Amino acid sequence: MKTNFHLNQSSPHQLGPSSLLPSGLAFKSYPGLQTSSTTELKLHSPRQSAWQVAPNLFLSFKYAWAGICYAFGTQRNFRIHAAMTLIAISLGLFLQVTGVALAIVSLTCALVMVLELLNTALESIVDLTVGQSYHILAKIAKDCAAGAVMVGAMAAVLVASFILLPSLVPFLLTL
Repeated sequence: MKTNFHLNQSSPHQLGPSSLLPSGLAFKSYPGLQTSSTTELKLHSPRQSAWQVAPNLFLSFKYAWAGICYAFGTQRNFRIHAAMTLIAISLGLFLQVTGVALAIVSLTCALVMVLELLNTALESIVDLTVGQSYHILAKIAKDCAAGAVMVGAMAAVLVASFILLPSLVPFLLTL
C-alpha cells in the first residue's frame, strides 16, 4: 500500500518531512493542526496552540494519547516495539512468571517505547529546525537518539530472555 504525503507549500510554517502525516490518517487531536480536503497539513496560529497550557487534566491526557497515536500510526518501529511488548507480557502471563519478574519485563518494554516516543519528538524538532537542508549536527542528533532506542531495545531483549527463557525451555521440552 503506497502512502502519499503532502505539504501545504503556501503555509509560512512548514513542517519537516518526518512530521508529515500519511494521507487518510485522521489526526485532529492537536489544536491548530488540521487536514484539508486534499489531506495537506495546515497549522493555524502556532503561537497560540504551541504555548497553550491544557486547562484541565483530561485535556492533558488527550494530548498525550494523541502523541502515542501519532507515533503508532506513523512510526513502524513504535508498532514493532508495541507488538514485542504485547508478546513478552503475554508470554510472561502464560508461563506464570512471578509478578516482580513480569513488572521488570513490563518496565523494560515501557522504557523502549518511551525512548521511541522521545526519538520521534527529537526527529520532528530537528526536521522543523533544519527543514529540507542537510546538517551534520542534525544527523548526529538523530543517529544518537536512534542509538538510544537500539540500546534500550537490546537491554529489553536481554531482560526478557533472562526472565522468560528459564520458564519457557522446560515448557517446550514437555511438548
